[in-house]
Amino acid sequence: MGLGELQRLVARHRPQRPPDDLKSLDVLSREIDLGDAAGKVRFSIPGFKTFGCGECHRGRELLDSSADRVQRVLTQLKSFSPNIFPVPLKQYIIQSWADELLSPRQFAHTTFDTIRIFPWTILIDSRGYDNATHLHEILHLTQEFVGPANELEAYGLNIRSDPRFLLLNYPYFSDVVTSFFLADFPHILKEFFARPVKENMDVSREVQWFMDPFDEKDLKSLAGAVHALLPVLDEVTRLLRKHSIRASYWSEQTGNPAFLLELAAVKLLPLPSAPEISQDMRLKALAIIDQQMRKTDNTRLGYVIDRKKEALLTLKYQLKIEDPKARLSLYFHDLKKRFIGPRGEVRLGVEKKADLTSFARKKLEEISKMAQSDKLTLVEKDGAHRMIESINEKLQDF
Repeated sequence: MGLGELQRLVARHRPQRPPDDLKSLDVLSREIDLGDAAGKVRFSIPGFKTFGCGECHRGRELLDSSADRVQRVLTQLKSFSPNIFPVPLKQYIIQSWADELLSPRQFAHTTFDTIRIFPWTILIDSRGYDNATHLHEILHLTQEFVGPANELEAYGLNIRSDPRFLLLNYPYFSDVVTSFFLADFPHILKEFFARPVKENMDVSREVQWFMDPFDEKDLKSLAGAVHALLPVLDEVTRLLRKHSIRASYWSEQTGNPAFLLELAAVKLLPLPSAPEISQDMRLKALAIIDQQMRKTDNTRLGYVIDRKKEALLTLKYQLKIEDPKARLSLYFHDLKKRFIGPRGEVRLGVEKKADLTSFARKKLEEISKMAQSDKLTLVEKDGAHRMIESINEKLQDF
């Protein structure tokens, strides 16, 4: 499908104003059994008549096509991550309006055992992204905690399906890809985003960049990097599933969404060559990195500071280490020294256990507050309570 046709369709399906009374909305729904992958799932379109969907669509066909789409994505997910099944999906809601549960800036949102998705997202996802959003959100249903580490795992799934997502979501991957697999990645990234886009369109710039043909040689290089990255992505999943709260804590303490990927990389891969600097300079550099990475302002005070970036900038301007590859090499050496044990085990311990507990409690408060929303369905409220109980059980082990 061309960009113009997609724009025409998307423009007719913009998110609408929320209804005054959600309970008064008509609801078109159907329960469909998706088999061992997920079981019985309720597919629904609230306000099918209210928002005029029936003027152009047959409701049953929309629900059936959504179920078929989810079934295909579940099959794809199983080929990537067979050990996470069954998926706890109980509801799939096509939501025509924007609110706090599904804001206009979101494509879709996984709540509790539920996926909420805009009609225009379905159009973009099925006709532009090859259902990458569905893949992303369905994975979220299987995760046990919240935070940037969850997004890293989900974007890691997306790059398996298409290497262009390596570019669209580069903050999660760029330093690992550049340092360990593809030194030319920054140039490819620059070329990808240098292509012109059409402004004032409902189809976002990111979707336009994704759909616009790109250099085949560069795409092949990206695909090779993704293939080489697969063991690292698998290790990210293992760490996140085994240490869900600790992985989230460290991602937020460091303010670095790529933290878990970088940790997996230094565990599994040979480190990038160290820079040719004096031993005194090296020790000073490692001390600066270590000092930054131990700061806890992000989790205690709610700051959002990328400690790795702060450390690397200090190396550049204070120690005059100009080569970015040298700075990154020092960072990865420090990461391995601090977090990887002598037998290759990952150490995610926290110096003050109270910091970790406080962090988890704050997240629990956020989840509990959301669970009280009168906009959630009973299915979502039940799912929220199960998640709260599960997190409380994990906290007993700290």
